[in-house]
Amino acid sequence: MSESDSDKMVDKKARVELAIARIQNVYGAWRRDTSVEKMRQDWDQLFWNDSQPSDYRDDKIDGVSVRWISAPNTRRDRVLLYFHGGGYKMGSVVSHHDLMVRISAASDCQVLGVNYRMCPEHPFPAPVEDAVTVYRALLNKGFAADQLAVAGDSAGGGLAAASLLALRNESLPTPAAAVLISAWLDMTLSGESYESRAKSDPIHQRFMLDALASQYLGKDGDRKNPLASPLFGSLSGLPPILLQIGDRETGLDDTLSFAKVAAEQGVKVECSVWDDMIHVFQQFAEELDDAREAITQIGEFLQRQWALKD
Repeated sequence: MSESDSDKMVDKKARVELAIARIQNVYGAWRRDTSVEKMRQDWDQLFWNDSQPSDYRDDKIDGVSVRWISAPNTRRDRVLLYFHGGGYKMGSVVSHHDLMVRISAASDCQVLGVNYRMCPEHPFPAPVEDAVTVYRALLNKGFAADQLAVAGDSAGGGLAAASLLALRNESLPTPAAAVLISAWLDMTLSGESYESRAKSDPIHQRFMLDALASQYLGKDGDRKNPLASPLFGSLSGLPPILLQIGDRETGLDDTLSFAKVAAEQGVKVECSVWDDMIHVFQQFAEELDDAREAITQIGEFLQRQWALKD
């Protein structure tokens, strides 16, 4: 490794550590009695960024709160439904605004951010119901299924995958493609990476995800229900899927296992593991070159899949 490459690696690691510190400052301020409302406010403030030009408006589609987002000069006939992360408990179109704008620009499309209902007020299957409601409404508005796509990160990545299964269950036409970012795909938390990556992942630990799964499904809920854990569903017939994951993540095996099973069942899969990256590193596009490169990869993937349908 040259001295220049070594300097770049040191700078990269320093930038990742700064991103981690931002997250841990928020997590560290929470206590047992911190309200869900406070957590949600803090989460939105942590990630809110409107530095990228865009047109956006908030709306409701069949009772579901959404945000239409378009980067300048992007196509309006293609729509990416985006489901934010946050453990089915936090997150919104506010926390994920910057990421959605950047994906809109990279993908040359509108992004429709979905503020699906969340627990503890609205546990499973409310988010899946909202996802299907919005997708069905877009079809009814005249958008062609092959000009639609779905994406999400973390819990939202799991929801994006679950929505594909739900759409197939209801015999609705599936979208052209899906993008799953650091997706939570296995609520049984069975992957070896939950142990092997425990020391390297500064954000997600098994005990925290176990508690979130219990809140989402209920104490006696079925953690292998495919609409909660898509890894355990039949994946045949799904559209092409791009999966992105950081190598430091405890949920690494969720992505690797899902990609393997999907490919074995005939799904076209692209799986990208990013060295030294943390959970949903794409949200730190201001700081991280890898985040910007990952978003470019998402845009190229989506445009390639849509072009095949033209």
